[in-house]
Amino acid sequence: MQLSEDQNNNKASLSRFESMLKTNSVFFFDADEFEEIIHYYLESGKIALAKKATKLGLEQHPSSINLKLFQVEMLVFENQLNQAEELLDNLSLLEKSNEEIFIQKANIYSRKHNHKKAILYLKQALDITSDPPDVLSLIGMEYLFLEDYENAKWYFMECLEEEEEDISALYNVIYCFEYLNQNQEAIDYLNDYLNKNPYNEVAWHQVGKQYYQLKEFKKALAAFDFAIISDDTFIGAYLEKGKVLEKLKRYTEAIESYTVTLGLDDPTSFALLRIGRCYEKLGSSELALQFYLKCVEEDGLLDKGWIAITDFYIKNKNYKI
Repeated sequence: MQLSEDQNNNKASLSRFESMLKTNSVFFFDADEFEEIIHYYLESGKIALAKKATKLGLEQHPSSINLKLFQVEMLVFENQLNQAEELLDNLSLLEKSNEEIFIQKANIYSRKHNHKKAILYLKQALDITSDPPDVLSLIGMEYLFLEDYENAKWYFMECLEEEEEDISALYNVIYCFEYLNQNQEAIDYLNDYLNKNPYNEVAWHQVGKQYYQLKEFKKALAAFDFAIISDDTFIGAYLEKGKVLEKLKRYTEAIESYTVTLGLDDPTSFALLRIGRCYEKLGSSELALQFYLKCVEEDGLLDKGWIAITDFYIKNKNYKI
């Protein structure tokens, strides 16, 4: 794949920076280059290097607001909250309309478990942001911390209005519906979402799970089938479909659905256990035992697997094995 000019420039900056660290030399970078380098290290989880780049960046560009905001991020990460807040207070005197200042202040208060104050700062950021979905999602998370699921649900819905492909927000909306025991309301919401995104496998999967909770198994089965049509590698949909087929006593079809997952990724102990259960229901005892044994080979700590083996031997009056 051919790299864009920006990607090539970023790669070159990173290479120069790491060369500087290795040789103990001092190279000049403009502020934007330092920002890209720091962002890369943060995304890669290399916090010590990000901190080093921030320090060197501020030595070369002491008036850079963005580099100072990275410094705040480092302080928050190290739980030096008072020092971070003091730096933010100074920055807010210089830039009253920088959304990142409000977001970082919210982050500090969230760390202090003062989620209501965090929400106030995030709402200020929302008034001036050019990227509403991110801020709406952050507000939703703060309401989750407060266990205010109605408000959390509203903000995650607003996030999805702005950015329909935000799957994390979609999961969070459904989590709120489920916590509030609003299964039918969740289905209605998901159906509206699917009218605009008819091939979203996650939404179909979630519809199926809601119908499963309501014990409407045939509707759940149809939803999981649509999830699979939308993405025929979606392991979760095959597993849930298998569970529904078991409820409908269609054990052979359930085995087929579980078996598909074994070819898509490494076998899961859950799928192996359920296949064993299905074979046992069909009267194929030896096949059932084979899959129970495979289940505990895959996950030796799964108590349900060992219980299934124990029950199998007790049923067959084989007490010595």
